Amino acid sequence: MEQDIYLLLKRHYGYDTFRPLQEDIIRHAIGGKDALVLMPTGGGKSLCYQIPALAMKGTCIVVSPLISLMKDQVEALQSNGIEAEALNSNNDMTADTIIRRKCAAGILKLLYISPEKLLSEMDYLLKHIDISLFAIDEAHCISQWGHDFRPEYTQLGVLRERFPDVPIMALTATADKITRKDIVRQLNLEQRAGFQEFVSSFNRPNLSLSVKRGYKAKEKLSFILNFIKARPLEAGIIYCLSRKSTEKVAEDLRRLGIKALPYHAALSPQERNRTQEQFKNDQIQVVCATVAFGMGIDKSNVRWVIHYNLPKSIESFYQEIGRAGRDGAPADTVLFYSLADIVQLSEFAKQSGQQEVNMDKLRRMQEYAEASVCRRRILLNYFGEQTDHDCGNCDICQNPPQRFDGTQICQMALSAMRRTQEQIRISTTIEIVKGMMSPEVKRKGYNQLKTFGVGKGYSLTQWQDYLLQMLQMGLIEIAYDEGQRARVTPLGDDVLYGRRQVMLSVVDHTVKEQPRRQKPKLQLQIPSITIPGLPPTTGTEDPQLFEALRRLRMTCAEEEGFPPYIVFSDKVLHTLATIKPTTLEQFGFISGIGEHKKLKYGQRFVALIQRFV
Repeated sequence: MEQDIYLLLKRHYGYDTFRPLQEDIIRHAIGGKDALVLMPTGGGKSLCYQIPALAMKGTCIVVSPLISLMKDQVEALQSNGIEAEALNSNNDMTADTIIRRKCAAGILKLLYISPEKLLSEMDYLLKHIDISLFAIDEAHCISQWGHDFRPEYTQLGVLRERFPDVPIMALTATADKITRKDIVRQLNLEQRAGFQEFVSSFNRPNLSLSVKRGYKAKEKLSFILNFIKARPLEAGIIYCLSRKSTEKVAEDLRRLGIKALPYHAALSPQERNRTQEQFKNDQIQVVCATVAFGMGIDKSNVRWVIHYNLPKSIESFYQEIGRAGRDGAPADTVLFYSLADIVQLSEFAKQSGQQEVNMDKLRRMQEYAEASVCRRRILLNYFGEQTDHDCGNCDICQNPPQRFDGTQICQMALSAMRRTQEQIRISTTIEIVKGMMSPEVKRKGYNQLKTFGVGKGYSLTQWQDYLLQMLQMGLIEIAYDEGQRARVTPLGDDVLYGRRQVMLSVVDHTVKEQPRRQKPKLQLQIPSITIPGLPPTTGTEDPQLFEALRRLRMTCAEEEGFPPYIVFSDKVLHTLATIKPTTLEQFGFISGIGEHKKLKYGQRFVALIQRFV
């Protein structure tokens, strides 16, 4: 019989409410239906299959691409009092035997397994246990359109055939429309009645967004050093394009007194594992890494991410910055980029097997970096989510460029698109509004349109900027799988028909920003809550208590061999340092502290708080 999902949420995770869409997804899975779940990194994907696993009879099989990621997830579940294990090549024969027995006895609620191991166990272990649900994590790996394609994932389509009655949930943090279609097709998800796509908001308002253009290596290092000094003891990741860069940046930082190590695919597995474990356990502050690092880590207290170079796509960028602030507390992201990055990445794209697709993705990444409108709106629009207001937490919002009423300019371009039945690209749109007799315009007779030449008073560069801004604001989108045609969105319709005004930015390409010392970021604001026996909180944190709690967390983690963030997240510590519960009962009311952790750690943390109060 289904257990109450709110009871499970409170008992094991310490939360009273679900995030948007989580409850719908959980009930859908418990109802035995297939789903594709899109949620940003740190958006709460794992809960979507973990709660059904606890509520349903049998074992949930979680397909995961990396052993380190499985280890992280299993440790976190076990720390919450949940029976979970991982079956992988790191186990010895004894560990494997114990896990198999637990599965056969129905003790395990979640079993993590790699795609290769899953296929090899299809006729053995999996055939003889009661499976409640298949959860395929990092599902974009199945698609060649995805940013992290893995050939071993492509055979997972056999699950529907071999286990026709077991629901499948595919989960990913970043997948555009083409990748989503491919995931659904390859996993045969639409074969069963009730299949549904759940697309969560991709908005991570706790992440600040900032771009630094054209910095040289020395300027980058100076900026990064000031940035880290303003955030003592706060863990961060620096993503670099090359292995050589990771080693050079890490070496420079160590020379300047920062605990930093490199991480890339050419290091031995032992070196990579050692670096990852030291980072997870807060023994080093910074990892300088290629994209090989991060997918295998679930560290919730990464407080910042810096991209030393431009990433190859918005999907990669969004997944990588998503590794900061997974606990919901404020986190910072900075992107450096230069013309050299674009040249190098263009070369990589041309040498890849999917030149056209990868070049398109790179262009969108470049557009983000060169934007003069709210950066969060650009990211959200890329994932098909439009918003009509700026975020207030990116460099553009905080230092806005000069703006003017550009409604009429936008209407010219939108009208040109509509009058051609949205069959044209951005470049042809410009040719029409500027009145340029290009071969395409002549051949299609676009020079007969009412909008032909209406914008000839603006230069080619201006039109390119304006259309880029329109794309970034979500007034138009590009159908990459349909010849890159420009499409008008519902928000664009509002502008075209005079229901909404648009402010465009005056773009000055001559401005070059100089590095400057970072200000320390704001503390997490704890909302006012009522706990029996305590006055309502004022939202003021005691920084000395926070540091004492952090030290106690480290002691508990070292005793148990867990990373500190698995004991409690930074957000929980900030809340404790603000609300200051002095009894075990009050301690249990704190969001993020479940029954298991309350009984396990409560007395020690309450005793520490009592000494401060």
